[in-house]
Amino acid sequence: MSDDENSYEVDLWGNRIFSRKGKRGRPPFERTEENARKVSMLLAMGWSNSRIARCVVDPRTGKHISEPTLKRYFRPELQERDFQRDRLVARQLEVAATAAFDGGNVGAMRFLQTLVEKNDTMRAEERMGRLDREEPKKEERLGKKQTDALAAEEADALLMAELEQEAISGKRH
Repeated sequence: MSDDENSYEVDLWGNRIFSRKGKRGRPPFERTEENARKVSMLLAMGWSNSRIARCVVDPRTGKHISEPTLKRYFRPELQERDFQRDRLVARQLEVAATAAFDGGNVGAMRFLQTLVEKNDTMRAEERMGRLDREEPKKEERLGKKQTDALAAEEADALLMAELEQEAISGKRH
């Protein structure tokens, strides 16, 4: 559809709102690169699908999208949910390095140094975590018969202790 078929207004944030005079139903959602970047950023921040869907606005209708629409039009971004945070940090590093080295921006140099230190700390924690995980050995799991035998021994020991306690208290009276 062209813009002359639909008239549109602008909302408070500058998003176009289309009115479809004479047409029935809501027009189908159209994916934009701006919305794709927004979905990727929100995934990097760990947002849930329902929360993201409430923030993505269809530019033609001015209404937020549903979760099924999010899953249908942004499947590639959603499939890479686990890597979005790493991509965000990588992009931050890239931009900070470009500004620091090419532009000579001192603030960018400081920010880059902070990112490098965070990365080094994270790598050290990962290495320490690997060492900690290797030390404890798995306990041997007992089978059903062994578990039942241990439970029976514990029950016998409790019963014997209770009988001895009754015998001691019976002698006192």
